[in-house]
Amino acid sequence: MQSLTSSLVHTTVRGNYRVGTCVRRGMLPWKLKTDVRLYQWRTFSSLGSTSGRSKPQIDGSPFITTPIFYVNAVPHIGHLYSATLADTLHRWYKVLGYQDTIFSTGTDEHGLKVQQSALRHGKPTKEYCDQVSLQFKELFIKSDIGYTDFIRTTEDRHREAVNHFWNKLVANGYIYEGAYKGWYAVSDEAFLTDEQVKDVKDEDGNIIKVSSETGNPVEWTEEKNYMFRLSEFGPRLKAWLSSDTNVIKPAKFTNLIHQWIQDGLPDLSVSRQRSRLEWGIPVPNDNTQTIYVWLDALVNYLTVCGYPDKTHLWPAVHLVGKDILKFHAIYWPAFLMAADMPPPRAILCHSHWMVNSQKMSKSKGNVADPFEKIQTFTKDGLRYFLMREGVPHSDGDYYDEKVVKYLNAELAGTLGNLLSRCTAKSLNPKQVFPPFHLSAFPAISANDSQSETEYFDSDELIKSLQDLPDIVNAYYQNFQVHKAIEAIMSCLRQTNSFMQHYKPWNLKKQPENAKLLDTTLHVAMESLRISGILLQPVIPDRKSVV
Repeated sequence: MQSLTSSLVHTTVRGNYRVGTCVRRGMLPWKLKTDVRLYQWRTFSSLGSTSGRSKPQIDGSPFITTPIFYVNAVPHIGHLYSATLADTLHRWYKVLGYQDTIFSTGTDEHGLKVQQSALRHGKPTKEYCDQVSLQFKELFIKSDIGYTDFIRTTEDRHREAVNHFWNKLVANGYIYEGAYKGWYAVSDEAFLTDEQVKDVKDEDGNIIKVSSETGNPVEWTEEKNYMFRLSEFGPRLKAWLSSDTNVIKPAKFTNLIHQWIQDGLPDLSVSRQRSRLEWGIPVPNDNTQTIYVWLDALVNYLTVCGYPDKTHLWPAVHLVGKDILKFHAIYWPAFLMAADMPPPRAILCHSHWMVNSQKMSKSKGNVADPFEKIQTFTKDGLRYFLMREGVPHSDGDYYDEKVVKYLNAELAGTLGNLLSRCTAKSLNPKQVFPPFHLSAFPAISANDSQSETEYFDSDELIKSLQDLPDIVNAYYQNFQVHKAIEAIMSCLRQTNSFMQHYKPWNLKKQPENAKLLDTTLHVAMESLRISGILLQPVIPDRKSVV
């Protein structure tokens, strides 16, 4: 028998969230040696070894990005969701044994919106960007976001990449001097056609023009600048979308992109007059123009893989919010094609977060502060909730009571209760991982049908444990983290029923059933071990929540 060398974390209470007892070290699920791979776990002796099972190949590139976040405001819960989702997927690659990966995030620090925000705060623009960018970094550190690169668009390496990319587009004939006349949404940093704006009344009853998609105000703009030949890329974008049904996830967003293409793609203004926008990267060889903030920002995905000297691991998988899907699924692949580069491997588009079923708004005072929520629910508690509740194809709804419900029911209840039973001094006084006795397992199976209590199929539980890693792997690969968590919790609930059925606390009183007790605890702890490995990407620091 192997000693647990246990270090118990006693039950505490943070707010209304009950934190259960756990064993931090030893042969519990989350403390395997780092060289033990997920698909090489030890299984019950009666089932034979699965150590020969090969590591599954990742369907995609081990290069994941979040959007880079605007520094016009401090981070909120939606930003943390994007970063946590990307971090979870990246950690899954690491669990599978992939070492050479890129996971990038960062801050988007150029553009009129940032320039105006710095002015409102009465600070020099660079100083303002430094302060807000640091807040994003601090949030990610507090949340265990294990990025490999944090990119800022004010860095010299990024300016070099943008300049090279711009010159490539010019050399290939896709940028020309022209003029733009139309609507511009500063909040979205987006050029809009007449069909993309509508009239609404403001708070004073005045008729104003806003973006039909976002509801943000627009202004009429007429200026000479540089244009990108976006109109030439409709057929190529359609071919890219049709090349792989998994290019855009969830699939519901693919139809929206096809509709944008069907509606027509006018040439895109890719610069602003520097007299209007000083805070940005100047157009090479023309200091009267500033590169369009979205062209500037999108190139960050190349900067982090070494462009222009190299493009390590490109193409990437981009995680984006639905409000910026058009920039990533229309503009960005077109820019890449024009620069003779492959488009993104995939784009995962997720929906937004509401608070108490209402859109987050400073004026309403309902913006969920992630720093505050980490203090209340712990970093892994908040990570777990975001991954459990967040569903890419529909908006999530945040409120504290829902967080408490999930954490108490699943982490403290389903997982914590099982762990507490297995490590209780009354059942496991030596704090060990008991051996599996092959001779005792038939007794368990026999008791399934002979017990006076409700029937329980132990073989079904063991099959569930065998199948669980492949099921969870498929969900992670398909970016369905919420389904992966539900599958794990379902297996743990099944194990809790197993414990309730065989009542090891009664077996402890029966010396003749010592081997049966060992085997019962072994099965339960093996369930915890496997589940703990599979939950590693979601809650990498389990001791803070269980």
